[in-house]
Amino acid sequence: MDLNLNRADYLQVVVGDHDGVIMCFGMKKGEAVTVFKTLPGQKIARLELGGVLNTPQEKIFIAAGSEIRGFTKRGKQFLSFETNLTESIKAMHISGSDLFLSASYIYNHYCDCKDQHYYLSGDKINDVICLPVERVLRDVPVLACQDRVLRVLQGSDVMYEIEVPGPPTVLALHNGNGGDSGEDLLFGTSDGKLGLIQITASRPLHKWEIRNEKKRGGILCVDSFDIVGDGVKDLLVGRDDGMVEVYSFDNTNEPVLRFDQDYCFDIIKLFSRLLLCTLSESVTSIQGGCVGKDGYDEIVVSTYSGWVTGLTTEPIHKESGPGEELKINQEMQNKISSLRSELEHLQYKVLQEREKYQQSSHSSKAKSAVPSFSVNDKFTLNKDDASYSLILEVQTAIDNVLIQSDVPIDLLDVDKNSAVVSFSNCDSEIRSIEGQYGTLQAYVTPRIQPKTCQVRQYLIKPLSLHQRTHSIDHDRPMNTLTLTGQFSFAELHSWVVFCLPEVPEKPPAGECVTFYFQNTFLDTQLESTYRKGEGVFKSDNISTISILKDVLSKEATKRKINLNISYEINEVSVKHTLKLIHPKLEYQLLLAKKVQLIDALKELQVHEGNTDFLIPEYRCILEEADHLQEEYKKQPAHLERLYGMITDLFIDKFKFKGTNVKTKVPLLLEILDSYDQNALIAFFDAA
Repeated sequence: MDLNLNRADYLQVVVGDHDGVIMCFGMKKGEAVTVFKTLPGQKIARLELGGVLNTPQEKIFIAAGSEIRGFTKRGKQFLSFETNLTESIKAMHISGSDLFLSASYIYNHYCDCKDQHYYLSGDKINDVICLPVERVLRDVPVLACQDRVLRVLQGSDVMYEIEVPGPPTVLALHNGNGGDSGEDLLFGTSDGKLGLIQITASRPLHKWEIRNEKKRGGILCVDSFDIVGDGVKDLLVGRDDGMVEVYSFDNTNEPVLRFDQDYCFDIIKLFSRLLLCTLSESVTSIQGGCVGKDGYDEIVVSTYSGWVTGLTTEPIHKESGPGEELKINQEMQNKISSLRSELEHLQYKVLQEREKYQQSSHSSKAKSAVPSFSVNDKFTLNKDDASYSLILEVQTAIDNVLIQSDVPIDLLDVDKNSAVVSFSNCDSEIRSIEGQYGTLQAYVTPRIQPKTCQVRQYLIKPLSLHQRTHSIDHDRPMNTLTLTGQFSFAELHSWVVFCLPEVPEKPPAGECVTFYFQNTFLDTQLESTYRKGEGVFKSDNISTISILKDVLSKEATKRKINLNISYEINEVSVKHTLKLIHPKLEYQLLLAKKVQLIDALKELQVHEGNTDFLIPEYRCILEEADHLQEEYKKQPAHLERLYGMITDLFIDKFKFKGTNVKTKVPLLLEILDSYDQNALIAFFDAA
C-alpha cells in the first residue's frame, strides 16, 4: 500500500490565540467558511474539546488567564468559570465533568467547577492529562514536569514518579484512548525524544522510546490517526523546527521511522512508513481527519504564525474522462478567480491601513507609532554536542538578528542554516566555555515598517554545559566543597539557579534538596545538596568545584554574607577526568591530522592519476574527504576547547594546594601537541 499526501492551505488565522479570538471554520465546496468567530479578549493559552463521556466531544473549552470558558459548536457560550488561580493556566485536560488544570507550578482538579484536589510541583508543569476514567475506572492524572519527570497523582498526592529522557513538553493517550489497556501514555520532550509508557496502578512499564538521532526540534504536539487506512492508527508528530512526521507500527507494535528527505509527501511503504515534510515555523497543533473533501483523509496542522494547513491524500493530478476534465478545469478556474478577488481585497485593505497608520503617526495626539510584535524564543542545551540552540520565531518575516555576548562563545554551523552571517559561516547554535559567564543578547528586527526591534536576553551560566540528571555514579572519585554561614535556604537556592541550568526558579518544598547534574561535554558529574546554613557540592572534576567556589564566594560577597568554605580534594579524580577526556581528545587530534593531509593527498592523486600507490589508510582519507572536512567545519574549536579544559584542570589541581603553575602551561601545551595519555598523566603527577 502506498501513501501520497499533498499540501492544501486553508487559511491563516492572524488573530488566533494572541488576541483571544476563537475561530471555527468548515469546508464548503473546497473553501474554508467561518462557522463562528468570537470577539477579541485575553490571550488563549489552551483549547480542548469535551463533552459527556462516551459521546462525541463537540464542546469547546478554552483557558485564558485564570478563566475557563465553554462554547457550543455553533459558538454559543455556556460556561464562564473563574478558577481564582494565582498564575495563568498553561495546560488543561477535559474528561466529562472533570477539569484538570495546571499553571506553572500548581495543579488543580475540579469536578462540576468545584475544587477537588490540589498539588504544588517542585518544578514547572508543561502539560497535564488524565487516563480515560471510563476504561481504568479511576482518576489518574499525570503531570509532565520540566525536571524530566512524569508525576502520576492520586488525589492530591504523588502515587509515583517516572523518569523520562528529557524535559517532557506534551502528553497524549496512545491511539487516542490509552491503547488496549487504557493505560498507554505517549510523551514528547523538548529535546525531540518520543516514548510510550504504560501507567499501571503500581508501577510504570516503559514500552518503547525513540531517540532524536537526527537532531530535530522539540516535540510540541502528537495525535493518533489512521492516515494510511489499514485499520491501524498511525502516530502524527509536530516539532518546533517545523517538522511533521508520521510513524507507523510494525508487527511487534514498535514505531518505524524510515524516510528520504528528497521525497516529501511521496511514496511510503507498508510497515515502514514515515511522512516527512518541513514547514518554515513551529507546528503548534496536529490532528488527523477528513476536512477538505469527503473520502480523502488528511493531516491538519496549525503553525506559530497562524497558518492552518492540510496534508491530504487527495491526488493533485486526477485521472478523468473528457467530461470530468472539463469539470475539474472549471473548478480550478473558479478557485483561481476567488483567490484573485481575495488578494485584491487584501491589497486594498493594506493600503487603507497604511494610510490610517500614516495619519495617526503624524497626529499630535498619537501616543506611539511603534508597531508591536511577539517573539517566540527558546534557548536550550543539546546533550549530544554540548551546544545551545537559540531559536527565534516571529509572526512575520525576520529582517535581521544581531547577536551580542559579553563572554566568549563559539558559533556552530547547522544543516538548516539559511541565514547570511556577517562574520563567519555559522548559525544559531552556540557553545560557551564553562567558568566564563554573562549575558547573550539577541536584537530581533522584523521586516515591517516603520523599523522596530525587540531585545531578548539569555543567561550564560558559570556551569552552562551541565544538565539535570536523575542519578549519578557514587563510586567515582569525588571532590567536595562545603559552604556554611548565615544564609537562608532560598538564598543558597538562588545562587545555585545562578550557577546551573535547569534548576527551578522557586525553592523546592522541604528543608533540604539534592540535585544531580552531568556535564554534557565531558560526562563528569555533580551532586548538589543544600539546606539553610549549609551547602555540599561533590564532583569528580576539580574544575567544577573550583568554578563553584569562585562564583558562590562572589555572590555571597555581593550580599555581604560571610561564608565558611572547606574542601576535600581527591587526587585520583584528576587521572579519572583525564581518562574521560582521552577518547575525545584522541579523536579530535586524529580528525585534525586527517583534514591536514587531504590537500596533499589530492595533489598526489592528480599527479599520479590514481590512488593505487597509496596505503589503505590514505585511500580511506581521500574517499571520506568531504565527510571529514564537513565534520571538522562543524566543530572548528573543539580541539582548542579540550586543550582549555585540560589546562584548567592542571591549574585548578594546584590552586587548591596553594601553588601557581601558570608558568608551566606552555610545557603542558607542548605535551598536548605530541599527545600521549601516559605522558600527560605523568606530567600532572610530576608537577
